[in-house]
Amino acid sequence: MFKSDKTYDTLKAIALFFVPVSGFIASVINVLGVPYADKVTAILTAADTCLGGIVAIAKKRYDEKLKEAKEDE
Repeated sequence: MFKSDKTYDTLKAIALFFVPVSGFIASVINVLGVPYADKVTAILTAADTCLGGIVAIAKKRYDEKLKEAKEDE
């Protein structure tokens, strides 16, 4: 699915760290009463869920390819 491990690692870092931290910050801003913060939080959560699914599918495909390569040896 990805051309290199670097792409996978980058998406994984985004999904596991950057988007959740952004969601946390947006939640705090929402508590402070900033307009549209609730919408930003919802969008970040939805994007992180989607990205997490993509990373999980890519990981599964990668693991299957490794397994096939080991069986061919």
